[in-house]
Amino acid sequence: MLSVKSKKKLSRLKEKLIQITGRENIDETMSGRLVYSYDATPNYQALPDFVVSPRNADEVAAVLKLCNETSTPIIARGSGTNLCADTCPVKGGVVLLFKNMNKILEFDKENLAITVQPGVVTKTISEMVEKEGLFYPPDPSSMKISTIGGNISENSGGLRGLKYGVTRDYVMALQVALPNGKLIRTGGKLTKDVAGYDLTRLFIGSEGTLGVITEATLKLIPKPESQKTILALYQDIEAAGRSVSAIISHKMIPVTLEFLDQETLKAVEDFAHIGLPTDVKAILLIKQDGPREIVERDIRKIAEICRSEQAVDVQVAASEEEAEKLTTARRTALSALARLKPTTILEDATVPRSEIATMVRAIADIAEKYHVRISTFGHAGDGNLHPTCLTDARNADEMHRVEEAFAEIFEKAIELGGTITGEHGVGMTKAPYLEWKLGEAGIEVMRGIKKAIDPNGIMNPGKVFTEKTKERMAVGNDDNIG
Repeated sequence: MLSVKSKKKLSRLKEKLIQITGRENIDETMSGRLVYSYDATPNYQALPDFVVSPRNADEVAAVLKLCNETSTPIIARGSGTNLCADTCPVKGGVVLLFKNMNKILEFDKENLAITVQPGVVTKTISEMVEKEGLFYPPDPSSMKISTIGGNISENSGGLRGLKYGVTRDYVMALQVALPNGKLIRTGGKLTKDVAGYDLTRLFIGSEGTLGVITEATLKLIPKPESQKTILALYQDIEAAGRSVSAIISHKMIPVTLEFLDQETLKAVEDFAHIGLPTDVKAILLIKQDGPREIVERDIRKIAEICRSEQAVDVQVAASEEEAEKLTTARRTALSALARLKPTTILEDATVPRSEIATMVRAIADIAEKYHVRISTFGHAGDGNLHPTCLTDARNADEMHRVEEAFAEIFEKAIELGGTITGEHGVGMTKAPYLEWKLGEAGIEVMRGIKKAIDPNGIMNPGKVFTEKTKERMAVGNDDNIG
C-alpha cells in the first residue's frame, strides 16, 4: 500500500512525463503495467509505476533527466525476449517502450550501412537488406520478434556467430541518451576511427545500465553467393564434441555449427514435425556459405571429418527449402522444450570449442548428481552451450537442486577457460556469479564506470551488480536474488 507521500510523488512524476511525451504515451493501468512486469526469464516479476512510449530521442533524453532528478528507476525495454531478467522492473519506476521509435532512418548502400531506431525488429532489417543483395549476419533465435535496441543492449549472438561474430561486430555508431539528459553520438560510418575511448563498444552489452540507445548505425556485408547444410548423426555425444574441434582445426569456419542432444531432438521433432532423427544421441547441424565451389569443397571435407569421428550418418539437405526447415527447427529448440514442463530455465555456459566434449559430459554428470532434467543444445562451433533445465518452480526442493546444478555448471565452464554467459547477458540471474569470472578488481572497474555515468543508480537498477556474490564451489546455500 503506497503512502500518501509516495502517491503524491508519483502523481507529480506522471504530470511531468505527460508534459514530455503526451498523455496518450503514458500507461499507468494495472493491465498495461502487468504486461511489462516480466520478460522471458522465469520466476522474475515486478510492476513498474509507468510504461512510457517516447516518440523521439529528445523525449527519451528528457525522460531520463526527469528520472535522474527524481531518483526514479528507468528500464529500457525491447520485446522482452532476454533470458536473464534484464527487463524486469524489480525496483519499479518507468519502463521505456519503443513502439513509437521503430523506423529505418537510412539505408546507405554506398557505405554498406543502415541506420535504425531501437524499436526496429531484427528480422525486418535482415529481410530488407537481403532484397538488395546485402547481409546483416547477427541472428538471435528470437530475431522474428526481438528489437535491435535489445540486441545491442545484450550484445546478442545467434546461430551465425561462429563465422560472422555477434551484434557488437556490426554496430558502427550509436546515439545514446545519458541519465543527465544529454544525447551523445559515438562512432560513425568508418572502417578506422581511434579518436578517444571506444564508447560505442562500452554501451554495447551494457544491458541498459549506462544509457538508452536511441539510434544505431549497423554494418552490412555482401550477401553470400550460396549455402549448403548437412546433418551429422551420432550415438556418442563426446564424438560429436570431438567433431566440432576437428572441423575448426582443419581451418574451416562454417557459418553454423549447432549441437542438439537426444532429448532436445525429440522435443523439436514433436514440435516441428520435419523428420528429424530421434533415435540418435546427438546431431550436429552444419551450414557453410560463400562461393559455390568453396561451399561444395568444405561440405565434402566436413562430412569426411564427421564420419572419421564416428558419425553414424551424414545427411545433406536436398534443397534450400529443406535446409531452411532444419535451421528453423533449431531456432524452435527453446519453445519446443518449454512445452514439456511448467518451468524452463535456459543458461548459456560457454567454453573454448576444444572443450565442448568435456563440457557436454560434465553437464550430463551434474544433472545426474542433482537429480534434475537438463537438455543441452547450442552453438557448439563457438563453444556456446545452452543447458536447459525442465522443472517446476512450485517444487521448492527441486528448484534448490536446479540452482546448485547451474552453479556447478558455471564453475566447470570457468575451470575449462570459459565464462558464465556467452550471449544472454548477466542481468539478475548471473549477477551473483560475475565475480567468479572477472574477479574483485574487475567488478570494481565496472562499478567505477557505472558510478561515473549513472551516479544516482537509476539505470536498470538491480542488474549486473549484486551485493550477494556466490562463494566459489559453495553451492547449495540459500541465497536468492529473486
